[in-house]
Amino acid sequence: MAAAKKKKLKTYDWDPARYLRNDADIAAYLNAAFEEGDPAIVAAVLGDVARSQGMAKIAKRTGLGRESLYKSLSRNGHPKVETLMKVVQALGLKLQVAA
Repeated sequence: MAAAKKKKLKTYDWDPARYLRNDADIAAYLNAAFEEGDPAIVAAVLGDVARSQGMAKIAKRTGLGRESLYKSLSRNGHPKVETLMKVVQALGLKLQVAA
């Protein structure tokens, strides 16, 4: 009896930016990142949100370069607080602290 030929499994990169459809999705995603407490995750999530809104548009609003934003807002990026605040403002978001 011949061995059954296995089908090759196709995988695709999952892009969270494709699933951030409204303000509630964005807020929940960012809040989850802040709860993790890892700055790299926060930067990457903010990058996902920026990509969901159009990185070129966000770059223009912040006055920063698109490529530098991609790099800064990645898992391996180390954005300055100034950059993060500019992106948050460009996205029309506010950061709040709750006790």
